[in-house]
Amino acid sequence: MFFKIQHIDKKTHARAGVITTSHGEIKTPVFMPVGTQATVKTLDSQDLENLGAEIILGNTYHLHLRPGEDLVESAGGIHGFMNWNKPVLTDSGGFQVFSLGKQKEEKKRGGNNEQLAKITDKGVEFRSHIDGSKHFFSPEESIKIQHKLGADIIMAFDECTPDKADKKYTREALDRTHRWAKQSLEEHERLSVIHSTNSGQAPTEAKRSGEISSKIKGSLDKLGMTTSDQDDKKFLFGIIQGAGHKELREESAKYISSLDFDGIAIGGESVGYNMEATMNILDWVYPIIPKDKPHYAMGLGLNPADLFEVVERGVDMFDCVAPTRLARHGVLYIKDIKNKHRLNITNAKFKNDFAPIDKDCTCSTCQNYSRVYVHHLFDVKEVTAMRLATIHNIHFFLNLMREMREAILEDRFLEMKKEWV
Repeated sequence: MFFKIQHIDKKTHARAGVITTSHGEIKTPVFMPVGTQATVKTLDSQDLENLGAEIILGNTYHLHLRPGEDLVESAGGIHGFMNWNKPVLTDSGGFQVFSLGKQKEEKKRGGNNEQLAKITDKGVEFRSHIDGSKHFFSPEESIKIQHKLGADIIMAFDECTPDKADKKYTREALDRTHRWAKQSLEEHERLSVIHSTNSGQAPTEAKRSGEISSKIKGSLDKLGMTTSDQDDKKFLFGIIQGAGHKELREESAKYISSLDFDGIAIGGESVGYNMEATMNILDWVYPIIPKDKPHYAMGLGLNPADLFEVVERGVDMFDCVAPTRLARHGVLYIKDIKNKHRLNITNAKFKNDFAPIDKDCTCSTCQNYSRVYVHHLFDVKEVTAMRLATIHNIHFFLNLMREMREAILEDRFLEMKKEWV
């Protein structure tokens, strides 16, 4: 069983469950650290292991551009490539190509503007933000890339509709998203059959010709993996869109739920950044989406208090770049409602503060270093500052989830929420 609900809070929709993949179990609700380019910035895989991370994210768009899915596949998939033998989720690349589509770059000559991405019913043509080279993502291509990357959970290709999109545009985008969802599912099923047929056999020409180096094989052996492990079962999530239009969100929830996806994601520009809209959207779709599948609010986790709001509404999974991005700028998370649970260690007041970041925190940063030391590292621009801050922030979110899960199991979720919101 891919997803099993262990307990639902008696007063809310909050639930504790377990997701089972080929690379291990994920206890929900779960915060997933973002590893955009096969790395959670400033940390290595051993750091993540020590922190107790059960799943991380990879980014299809960025890994396609560098180093390329074929190279990652040749390294034993993303698990062998980054020396990580726990679950991985990859997004479809849709959010990145559409966000780039909204941006415009100034041509070096002539002063005209050129869009970086062009949307058609077949997919999205876009230019690399690295070298300007042209690329094309269709639903089928996105799924093929994700299969080559070897993630345990992959996402259907969708159009991430802007918050302020009018109903006419949102309708057009939603129709595309629904067509692409069906195409993504069909391609996923086709590739899964091929992989199943080739079970135990090396699926790529590189592997068949023995081109995987002994060094990579040795790395996989240490992980307890074989070169065919990347062909273990992959689970596909569909994505609900519809911007801020209630009837379109409900329509999308019904359609995506009607397809044979393994999980249901709620996407869109508003999710995670406009919490009033996020809560409305979740309230609209919760009665519709299947309860026996995991629910994923994409890009959510800017404020720890937000996690309580979505878990209360039946969400099991979420991710956000904020904990790592803010850490690299000296912003650390602590339990402090007044200041949105944040502390800026670069402030001058910490110049002579010998206390730990958080006296109650058990992370290695708080157990071994003082505020004055971390402040000093940021002041002199030492890269160690970013690593120590990131360790703390990731620990903060993972530990909060462990405590929240325990509260759900003991039917005291709302009691815990009052301490944080």
